[in-house]
Amino acid sequence: MRTRAFPAPKVPAVFVMFWVVKLLTTGIGETASDYLGSVSIPLAAVIGIGTFCTALTIQLKAGTYHPVRYWITVLGVALFGTMIADGPHVALGTPYWFDSIVYLVLLCAVLAWWRRSEGTISVHSITTARRERFYWGVVLLTFGLGTAVGDATAIDFGLGFSWSIALFAVLIVVPLGLWKLGLNVTVAFWASYVLTRPLGASIADWLGKGTHDGGVGWGIGPVTVGGLLLFAILVAYLTVTHSDVDHASAPVEREAVLDSGH
Repeated sequence: MRTRAFPAPKVPAVFVMFWVVKLLTTGIGETASDYLGSVSIPLAAVIGIGTFCTALTIQLKAGTYHPVRYWITVLGVALFGTMIADGPHVALGTPYWFDSIVYLVLLCAVLAWWRRSEGTISVHSITTARRERFYWGVVLLTFGLGTAVGDATAIDFGLGFSWSIALFAVLIVVPLGLWKLGLNVTVAFWASYVLTRPLGASIADWLGKGTHDGGVGWGIGPVTVGGLLLFAILVAYLTVTHSDVDHASAPVEREAVLDSGH
């Protein structure tokens, strides 16, 4: 089956700055979605869907990795992912713990499909258009799952934001510890990737919500703006330094003919 191939992975190298920016996008997605929803739900839907579709389309059409294009796409997924997690709860009244189970099943199904189709789910292997489509599908589901899990602990289980932060701060280092003990690095990566969402969102909610809701009271608007400014600074740094370019995979021909089982 013919698929477009890229000269290098279209995702950044995984190092400390990757996790910092990823956590930042999760918080921005949470507070931005809440703020837009407080202004107008139809407006929030238009902006969320529009940003997600536009950014993803531009990203998929590109042939190389670029920090600005990639991280804006992640930000669009963060915003839209919050909405698809909150949507069933608001529209259908389903508890967040139930939505978490649904998203977990969907995530496992797509990862299994990706693994069966490509033989790998490693982020270092994102060198073809088909693998990139799998990648962004998984990323979207991790945001939906992470959002639902964070809301489940804070609301359904009554932990609130501060205890949720403590819980996920502990949980996010578990995959690292298990990796040191022999856990597959790709499994450890995706587990940590999922957990960044509820951790970042819980921190943003804690900073933005009022004291009567268990937050600090900075306001979701200021927290969103502050997050966007920091996001812009960090992405600009990555763009200038090229420190996040992934050299882990060997170059491939731009138009490779791949066997359907690989």
